Amino acid sequence: MRDLALLPKAHLHLHFTGSMRVSTLAEMAADRGIRLPATLLDGEGLRVPADERGWFRFQRLYDAARACVRGEADLRRIVREAAVDDAAEGSGRLEIQVDPTSYAPGVGGITPALEIVLDEARAAWRDTGTEVGVIVAASRMRHPMDARTLARLAAKHAGDGPGEVIGFGLSNDERRGDTAEFGPAFAIARRAGLASVPHGGELLGPAHVTEVLDHLHPDRLGHGVRSSEDPGLLRRVVDAGIALEVCPASNVSLGVYADPAQVPLRTLVDAGAQLALGADDPLLFGSRLVDQYVTAREVHGFDDDALAELARSSIRASRAGDTTRKRLLAGVDDWLRAPCPPAPAPAPA
Repeated sequence: MRDLALLPKAHLHLHFTGSMRVSTLAEMAADRGIRLPATLLDGEGLRVPADERGWFRFQRLYDAARACVRGEADLRRIVREAAVDDAAEGSGRLEIQVDPTSYAPGVGGITPALEIVLDEARAAWRDTGTEVGVIVAASRMRHPMDARTLARLAAKHAGDGPGEVIGFGLSNDERRGDTAEFGPAFAIARRAGLASVPHGGELLGPAHVTEVLDHLHPDRLGHGVRSSEDPGLLRRVVDAGIALEVCPASNVSLGVYADPAQVPLRTLVDAGAQLALGADDPLLFGSRLVDQYVTAREVHGFDDDALAELARSSIRASRAGDTTRKRLLAGVDDWLRAPCPPAPAPAPA
């Protein structure tokens, strides 16, 4: 089988704190004398039920990790290591999500928090060859006016290149907040040319996906797997060209599906949906980008042609410029043309 780490791809669903290496989090916590829950440091991957109690446990762990991120050096380290790790997994384009509100206290405000991330994204691209664009993500847990403030900040840094803001998102518990009330923030972002990339359709079903489509007009949908439960809605998603950022490890860790085989990859692909596999929060889910492709191969039976098409889909769904897209797509073709390594010889009896 061909090496999936050598398959060029784009990574479009990765959260800032959730991207951290376990070793980095452990070091930050030790430096600050913070005692972390063992679940954050064992690398095993969280498993919770898909209810409010399960989400509370997930959010509590995420908040504990985020509390270890204190200043500029930490922000830069997280961006840098995310780019290094993605480059090692064949990702030529990373679009990482960050809510600068979470890191503002340590650096003097949301503007410097975002500008530090953008500055390091440019430097990381130069050093790793992986382009890093940034998605500014508002939270459903905060007032919609806060989202408008973030949208205006994102608009000031809009662009498609490395170290620029390429999109505006909405994350956190899908059961919280009124989706329609976040519409004005997304309108601000769209006027600035930013991609609309809200979460939807993971914890909640087709009705929530419809809400997000009606009010936030997504170009991509974070997760969106529950659209598979309504063929008419899935056809609407496909016909509108809305890409789905599918994160199998997240779906299982958060209890949406009992095991990886239940994640509806085949249903979505067979319907013609454009997919981009993502790792979401590898710190908590114990599974990085290549692991999602391994799941597609080993659990869902995707052959190398189908895996290559998943990679192409991720590249096309990205906000990368034409030159980067052409380069990465050509790399996918080269990966497929390369001879398949021989299967390892069976172990002696």
